[in-house]
Amino acid sequence: MSHCYYHALSSVRRWGGKPEDYLALHQWFDESKKIVADPRHRALRHHAEGIFLLETVFGVTIRNSDDRDIPVRLIGEQHVVEDLGRIPSFADWARLIQPMPWILRGNPAGSAACEMSRDTC
Repeated sequence: MSHCYYHALSSVRRWGGKPEDYLALHQWFDESKKIVADPRHRALRHHAEGIFLLETVFGVTIRNSDDRDIPVRLIGEQHVVEDLGRIPSFADWARLIQPMPWILRGNPAGSAACEMSRDTC
């Protein structure tokens, strides 16, 4: 989905209420667009740990305007699955990062990080 409002409409279809009930949660996932304005922004929060962080920030449940308590984790799962088709781990994202020399600085030669880089440390 391209906009948080459409995620919020999807939440309304699932759990009732109004889009405004869910908008802040979906905006939280996409705040990283401020720093990377393309789909790579999703690496920051669109994963299992990000969903649990959402729950830490917003609480275990929210009460929608239909007076129903909705688990925040389910809303987070909905957002990530709608964007990615599945819920990756952070490790799935990290495997895509190509370590550069400045990232590896301070790691002794032969360490796992140096092995990943395929460069000399």
